[in-house]
Amino acid sequence: MAREIDPSLNRRRLRIELRRAREAADLTQREAAEALEWSLSKIIRIEAGTVSVSVTDLRALLQQYGVTDETLVADLEEAARGSKGQSWWAPYADMISPQYAQYLGYESSATGIQAFNPLVVPALLQTEDYATALMKGQAVESQVRRAVELRTARQERLFEQPDGPQTHFIADESTLRRHVGGASVMRRQLEHVKAMARHPQVNLQVLPFTAGSFFGTTAPYVLLTFKDDDDLLYIEGNTGSVASRDDLELIARYQESFAEISNAAYEGDRVIELIDEIITGMRSG
Repeated sequence: MAREIDPSLNRRRLRIELRRAREAADLTQREAAEALEWSLSKIIRIEAGTVSVSVTDLRALLQQYGVTDETLVADLEEAARGSKGQSWWAPYADMISPQYAQYLGYESSATGIQAFNPLVVPALLQTEDYATALMKGQAVESQVRRAVELRTARQERLFEQPDGPQTHFIADESTLRRHVGGASVMRRQLEHVKAMARHPQVNLQVLPFTAGSFFGTTAPYVLLTFKDDDDLLYIEGNTGSVASRDDLELIARYQESFAEISNAAYEGDRVIELIDEIITGMRSG
């Protein structure tokens, strides 16, 4: 079964096609807004994919841009109808930042995910016990439980559907050796990491202690790739931030760094051997 179409994905489709049509018509955002007697902010929000688009507004835009392809118009009208409503993460909206909500929308439509984490096991590979232990003390129990549910829902959407993205995770060796939640929780987490390393959508590497330091190794980050759009960078943290498409140089720098880290990291059987060594050491200890 294909991934369900989330309203954010329809807004993203509209954003891409409407920006492309405006540029083909050789119009700036301001010129388009003035021609339609709209505010500039309305055009900006539509092209940012942060608001839904009514069919009436869509038709006005397409007419202004000279789009007449009947198939494309029908597809975009369907996307406009589907751009309304709540995204899948709406039940958790009270506990996530606008930046993170924006990231979740992009993650849902990515064809490729590259993630490096120097601090903890990457979120998309965490077990419920590990995630709970990690968040314990940061919020009340009910909030921790909901945060873990959100994390689990992300994993299910990406890994339990056949058209999910290809993922490439690089974990620092320290994240596998740090006993989050105690030895039993950590052993289960390591066994889960081993299992996920064999998942057809997952490429898992580990950056060993001996590899030294690289640009971007002080904070976790995620690089998203898309079939029909520019790449995006999300730098994780308490607030989190999505690099805009105006930050192409910064995105390229992180892409280069990820490639450098990947070249220095363990892969394949060596990753499994290292995890087995760590598990054995925990049992003997």
